[in-house]
Amino acid sequence: MSAQTAMIGRPIRDLDTPVLLVDLDKLERNIGTMRRVIIREAGIGWRPHCKAIKTPAIAHMLLRAGAHGVTCAKLGEAEVMAAAGIRSILVANQVVGEQKVARLVHLQRHAEVIVAVDCEAQVEALDAAARAAGTRPGVVIEVNIAMNRAGVEPGEPTVTLARQVAACRGLRFAGLMAWEGGRLAEIPQPDEKRRQITAAVGLLTASAERCRAAGLPVEIVSCGGTGTYWITATLPGVTEVQAGGGVFGDVHYRKDYGVEHEQALSVLTTVVSRPTPTRLVCDAGWKAMALFPALPQPIGMGEVRSVKLSAEHATVELGTPSAAPAVGEQVEFVAGYCDSTVFLHDELYGVRAGHLEVVWPILGRGKLR
Repeated sequence: MSAQTAMIGRPIRDLDTPVLLVDLDKLERNIGTMRRVIIREAGIGWRPHCKAIKTPAIAHMLLRAGAHGVTCAKLGEAEVMAAAGIRSILVANQVVGEQKVARLVHLQRHAEVIVAVDCEAQVEALDAAARAAGTRPGVVIEVNIAMNRAGVEPGEPTVTLARQVAACRGLRFAGLMAWEGGRLAEIPQPDEKRRQITAAVGLLTASAERCRAAGLPVEIVSCGGTGTYWITATLPGVTEVQAGGGVFGDVHYRKDYGVEHEQALSVLTTVVSRPTPTRLVCDAGWKAMALFPALPQPIGMGEVRSVKLSAEHATVELGTPSAAPAVGEQVEFVAGYCDSTVFLHDELYGVRAGHLEVVWPILGRGKLR
């Protein structure tokens, strides 16, 4: 029995710090909210992104809630999820390079893998490797609709690349994907946010219709992240959304994206210094809690003037002098952003009613290739 699992059933005040916590009741309610909006009300598919979650146990929770597969940012994450028995996996990224392409086409023997492309060279390399391996991975065309990052332009350029994929004996053309988030997710006015997201996703769904008109079967039209999913899921022509990190909730999603999910992810710390009645120093800095794009927020501290993170310390300035919390007492911080917090830790500690219930290894941590 490991030291971590030996603590199961104990109150969280007994845990050594810093430690990454997830409130299981809040997590389950957030999953229920996303399931209701996406599957029950919108009636489309849910393929939650694992780039923040990185934990197969939580991915399986999402599948039990009705998700039909998962989305991964990197091939290494997809390999972790496939090893955990997850069958349908979208790698929402371009997989480039001989070694990575070989890994992807062989992973197809262990899961139903779909990969994104946005140029002819990627298609040619994938097709050659798949034919050599005797597998046939699915392919979606990534379409640039808002991010101006990767992706082929909507309309005829998308159709042209889709035709090339469909003509490849080693590949299966599966459809299109895009990401309408970024700056659109941050629009504060609800009506304007809906208008711009609708316009951006319309470029994707119109491109799908042009592919169908050209005789190309489009099974998947995939988009939608946590900052947009409640809008995107309702738009005609979308078949699935990729929102995933919202099951954790965090400061960034609430403050910058207007996501009213419960904040389930936190870092438990210990006060190690009280230099003044308004200053306290905790034992977790940016090696345990993300600085960007939002700072973590201490829970139950009253007025907080500022939070500053250095490598191993969090310095909190209080609005009014206080003797509490004292040296040795614990302070819990809501994660600023789940994507940039979870990967800092080896384990995720699931807690319920203030007691440790489960310890999950974060198996997707460090899977950058």
